[in-house]
Amino acid sequence: MKDGKFLTMAFESSCDETSVAIVADGRDVLSNVISSQIDIFKNYGGVVPEIAARHHLENINQVVDEALKQADVTLDDVDLIGVTYGPGLVGALLIGVATAKAIAFARDIPIIGVHHIMGHVSANFIQDKQLEPPFTALIVSGGHTNIAEIQSYTNYKVLGGTRDDAVGEAYDKVARVLGLGYPGGPKIDRIAKEGNPDAIHFKRVLLEKDSYDFSFSGLKTAVLNYLNSEKQAGREINRADVAASFQQAVIDVIVEKTISAVKEMGYGKLVLAGGVAANSKLRGTLEEECKKNKIEIHVPAPVLCTDNAAMIACAAYYKYMAGERGDIDMDAYANLPLEG
Repeated sequence: MKDGKFLTMAFESSCDETSVAIVADGRDVLSNVISSQIDIFKNYGGVVPEIAARHHLENINQVVDEALKQADVTLDDVDLIGVTYGPGLVGALLIGVATAKAIAFARDIPIIGVHHIMGHVSANFIQDKQLEPPFTALIVSGGHTNIAEIQSYTNYKVLGGTRDDAVGEAYDKVARVLGLGYPGGPKIDRIAKEGNPDAIHFKRVLLEKDSYDFSFSGLKTAVLNYLNSEKQAGREINRADVAASFQQAVIDVIVEKTISAVKEMGYGKLVLAGGVAANSKLRGTLEEECKKNKIEIHVPAPVLCTDNAAMIACAAYYKYMAGERGDIDMDAYANLPLEG
């Protein structure tokens, strides 16, 4: 506690960002330090789990020190420790979990484990101090594509998810075959602005009627088949057109299902979350459709869309205030289910 404010220190290390944050009263960010490994993995075309874990181990203590310094607090001021304990790369997760547990044990500070995806949803509480549940959430990231009903700060229900590739995975794979490099999402978003989204028709996979599940594996395969057939025919490939057409097919499906879910839930409020939420085309299309349908939409700033510890601190704070208590024996879980 400092200046009468409840301070949460949080850790996020589920993939390739080492992040530590200090947040006051759940929503006031005092520091949010992020050490990214993106430049390292550009040479590999994607994240290598063992290398990611090694860099987390090398970086974590420095990031802790910087977060405390920027917030102008000490560990004596911290009231709660929050940490992502899944899902993610288990080796990477363990670095954050072990560090959080060590500080919690040494300083006798309560600890709360946070689901990574609920952290992404909670980023919106930091972005908009007036936002409160209930609402419908669209979570789009490298490993997840979910529509969820957020009933309260700590209770939520999954309405739909991906049956194969998450949208971020599909972007990365298509970017790779187009020779755009890693990470694929921002690169496709950028080059797609130069292309024609109607140049190539890729099938929109909506699955069963009234289903809120997603499937992007077939779309990814369709792009690969198109590229191969064009190469075999000796025709020049317009990468911008392919990227724009692929992205349009993805967004058409996501937007249709999301707007339908918001209407069915009846809250009239949509929250966007996850790394792919930074995609300019997705944000713009959803904002346009929400305006048409008189739906209130909340979109976090790009820095809060990426993996960061401030969102984990926010989620941990509300779990603690709801009476939840963590266990110092908590483990990391690569495939932690999204149910609450």
